[in-house]
Amino acid sequence: MADADRYHRLQLWLGLAGFCVSLAYLVALLLTGAGHAVALWAARITGAAWARVALVALALGLAHGAFGLPVTLARGYWLPRRFGLLHQPLGAWLVDRLKALLIGGALGLAAVEIAYALIALTSYWWLVAAGVFFVVQIALTAVVPVWIVPLFYRLSPLADVELRGRLLGLARRAGVDAVGVFVADQSRKSRTANAAVVGIGRTRRILVFDTLLQSFTPEEIESVLAHELGHHVHGDIRRGLLVHGALLLVTARLAALGLDAGVPLLGLTGPADPAGLPWLALVLMALGLIQLPLGNGFSRWIERQADDFALATTGNAPAFIGAMERLAQLNLAERRPNRLKEIVFYSHPALERRIERARAGSA
Repeated sequence: MADADRYHRLQLWLGLAGFCVSLAYLVALLLTGAGHAVALWAARITGAAWARVALVALALGLAHGAFGLPVTLARGYWLPRRFGLLHQPLGAWLVDRLKALLIGGALGLAAVEIAYALIALTSYWWLVAAGVFFVVQIALTAVVPVWIVPLFYRLSPLADVELRGRLLGLARRAGVDAVGVFVADQSRKSRTANAAVVGIGRTRRILVFDTLLQSFTPEEIESVLAHELGHHVHGDIRRGLLVHGALLLVTARLAALGLDAGVPLLGLTGPADPAGLPWLALVLMALGLIQLPLGNGFSRWIERQADDFALATTGNAPAFIGAMERLAQLNLAERRPNRLKEIVFYSHPALERRIERARAGSA
């Protein structure tokens, strides 16, 4: 428990350090006029608006990544390895990070291009952009298990026929159709364990880490899966998309107001001036910070409901509690964080609260 508390305390400090690096970088771009300089450099290279936006976004994004690299390495590689969570070699870890960077970078660049193209077309760009990004969120939910997950894990059908039958039977009893049960080779990278029901419609499948199969009893695995099935039974993907869609709409509107306010403040030629990208990023960062506890509060609410579903479906509180204890050990979970920290940063209820709720329900 002392190791878990220390690990999460260091993670929090490193996370705050990363936030401060990003904040300082954006503020420096604005105060020094570097954003304008990069935009002028891009204008000298090309006259196409979309190409200027791409050049500015890429230049600023790459510089931001370089400044934040020490914190990224410390938080994502050195610290988990120091506490025994990660055993992936540095080279393999960097390959995974590069793949994630390319995917995230491509999506981010596409989002910036769409936003700036719409800004140049209409004052209601924020409304159209929110609609486009909402549709993209739905599409990504469907394609992640098919296209994205295999880029990071080797997936294979679960070979244990009896366990596969138990898990698919549990899914059928819950009324959730799944195309199969697949095992991800998490042990190649880390000791952490988990399971998930990913995808929607014909792409929905049960995904189990091999570390879960190695360390958990079948009853405990069923409890973990039952929790994940609860999300699908309750329509949490749909509810989550709707909540995130509403937040996206509010964010887009406030970002538009913030961008308009920045035009005279920063001497921009208009909202579509790519020199305003650092200002827009700063506005979005502030809005994201405000929304963080709201999104996590919603997430904790649906996670409690999924826990209740798992307990009701399996009728096996000891197995649920045993699974939580094993997950805490393998994942080095912080059992009872500071309440304020939980409210702001935690997407799941604290582990001890989940265990106490299970015990109270079975008493």
